[in-house]
Amino acid sequence: MGQYDLAVIGGGINGCGIARDAAGRGLSVLLVEQGDLASATSSASTKLIHGGLRYLEHFQFRLVRESLHERERLLALAPHLVRPMRFVMPHMKGARPAWKLRAGFALYDWFSGGRLPKSRTLDLADDPAGAPLKPGFSLGFEYSDCATDDARLVIANALGARDKGAVVRPRTRCASARREGGSWQLVLQSGGKRETATARALVNAAGPWVARVIETVVRQTPRVHARLVKGSHIVLPRLHAHDRAYLLPNDDGRLVFAIPFAEDFTLVGTTEIDVPEHSPEVAASSEEILYLCRVVSAFFRTPVKPSQVVWTFAGVRTLVDDGRRTSSEVTRDYTIDVDGGYGDPPLVSIFGGKLTTYRALAEKAVERLRHWLAPGPAWTARGPLPGGDLPAGGLDELIAGLREVHPYLTPAHARRLARTYGTRSWNLLGGATSLNDLGRRILGDFHAAELDYLRREEWAVTAEDVLWRRSKLGLTATPAEIETLHAVLAGASPETSVA
Repeated sequence: MGQYDLAVIGGGINGCGIARDAAGRGLSVLLVEQGDLASATSSASTKLIHGGLRYLEHFQFRLVRESLHERERLLALAPHLVRPMRFVMPHMKGARPAWKLRAGFALYDWFSGGRLPKSRTLDLADDPAGAPLKPGFSLGFEYSDCATDDARLVIANALGARDKGAVVRPRTRCASARREGGSWQLVLQSGGKRETATARALVNAAGPWVARVIETVVRQTPRVHARLVKGSHIVLPRLHAHDRAYLLPNDDGRLVFAIPFAEDFTLVGTTEIDVPEHSPEVAASSEEILYLCRVVSAFFRTPVKPSQVVWTFAGVRTLVDDGRRTSSEVTRDYTIDVDGGYGDPPLVSIFGGKLTTYRALAEKAVERLRHWLAPGPAWTARGPLPGGDLPAGGLDELIAGLREVHPYLTPAHARRLARTYGTRSWNLLGGATSLNDLGRRILGDFHAAELDYLRREEWAVTAEDVLWRRSKLGLTATPAEIETLHAVLAGASPETSVA
């Protein structure tokens, strides 16, 4: 496959962020991912860009400060994917005292700076945020953070890496990596074929597999001890009409989010369960589903049952094991471990991290390679992600522009395209002048032209890639529509078409 300055193992948020950063500094970059991009932890988060309010309880001030700083940057760099949201935390008697919460929110505001509204106290008896809640919740706190589409944030970084010249190879596994002659010699496997490549430096951003890659691919002993934690989420029909989210303080001390999601749904999560060894088949257990339903039912007037859950997902995240007793106490900070002496090609392994801080982590990881690769200056703090170069009027102006040039788009269709692809919606729509020009309707307002775009530009191969990572259309697709999508991807014509 050729020679590169840098090879990256792992196509999640950290790997794609590092590849984009490095390629933009003039380095030749190869990224390989054994599955689809964002197919593991990076598509199984709570889908927030946030400072981590609860981290203040554990005095992780540096992480909170960096996270809030990155929140402001991502709002500017990816305004189509990162959107402000107000969160409401009902005060529960017997839980954290009100004075402590007021102090915490004040500190959070102080760290935030930025442009988002500050926190405030709510009278839930009068505020609309109290209407869906059970009687008895009178005091609440409201604060600002941001929501995002985690998988699309990964795709945007992969697109940005490719735009800067990186070679991005999903469904390609690094079978072995060894130092030889001042470079890393890589053996790659893809579709039953073996290829070789060389790189002057290697980044291991394999997420839950980071230690396994060191042990089985590089054949060394990890120098950082990782702790693996599974987090599960459920998606329910929309619990309330307003656009605010909730932060629910459960009686076991955990905080559970209930977030407006994909227009008609509410995302609830997450759990935290230590897992001894990561398995590719990670799923929400019946106990976790019941737990999350019980948390919601403890606060909302209308109780929810597991039978109402429309979707579940779970992921395993890597934490740096700092010896804390419970996983909720373990730091969410990251460690960048660099292995390689003078004259040796370096190995950079990423332990920990969170969605919000990926850009800062990537910048630091590339800087750690300066001795070996002499990369150009840092640039991602001011470089919009692909699709994020919105007009002055923001997303609303983009949506209006799309509908003016393509009047056949409904408001909902134009909004979905804008929030998914940003300004790259123009590339997808091309010169179409009618819905017929977008080709066959496959599901909802998703047409053949959009599927072709995802396959051509965004590495989509399977129905799961399309329904759950490149979009969340799987939530509303009917069985017949999903069958049609499978048939189209297979190149066959189903017996009955979707009108």
